[in-house]
Amino acid sequence: MKSVQSLRSIAVPRPIPVLLSFVAGYVDSCTYLGLFGVFVAQVTGSFVLAGMLFVKSEPGALAKLLAIPFFFFAGMAITVLVHSMRGRPRATLAWSLGIECLLLVGFMVLSWTGAPFRDPNAPGAIAALLFGMTAMGVQSALVRLLMRGVASTNVMTTNTTLLAISVAEILLGWIEYRKAGSGANLNPDYAQAHSEFAALFPLGVGFFGGTAIGAIAFINVGLSCILAAVIPVGGLVLWFARRSDLS
Repeated sequence: MKSVQSLRSIAVPRPIPVLLSFVAGYVDSCTYLGLFGVFVAQVTGSFVLAGMLFVKSEPGALAKLLAIPFFFFAGMAITVLVHSMRGRPRATLAWSLGIECLLLVGFMVLSWTGAPFRDPNAPGAIAALLFGMTAMGVQSALVRLLMRGVASTNVMTTNTTLLAISVAEILLGWIEYRKAGSGANLNPDYAQAHSEFAALFPLGVGFFGGTAIGAIAFINVGLSCILAAVIPVGGLVLWFARRSDLS
């Protein structure tokens, strides 16, 4: 009998998580520059703001506070979808990515019609921010639930910590091997650390590349540049849809 994990997740080609990391970094950069310093790929900033409101008012506080439940319920919704389609992970992945793509399209349309936003409390700015935040909540959950062995494509804090651990363990394993002599066997932990580094490092590069290109795109065309985030996610929807039964 297959385990629950094997029923709901699949091994995906390594370029796919890297592409999603790029998208998250790209959208994060665009929203930071175009929507009053908000990072939509993670909610840490919104939690900090919630605590700050006890002592200080903040422009755009409503949108940033709403970001927490919207991100949260996006994760819940994808989890419900995954469980309702258990046993068809490719189809579930296509549907989940399709939801993310639609949310990014909504974000893009609101940005086209309302940008440049002048007031962080304007309804259009709040709606655009929440569409972006919900899209990233969906991505965060679908990667966790449906892509086997893939680290977060949104939040780089944990990934950077794990990278630091992996690099240190690689160095320690190499030093131990050198001291033991050429006839010694490599410590299995060394191979594990090397594998983890190989999986994590491209995600960091992808995210950073996304932030840099997103910033350049925003400076040149404004929030209309969100189209460049919609296209790769839409491409992944089609790619997985071709390899699954969506009925």
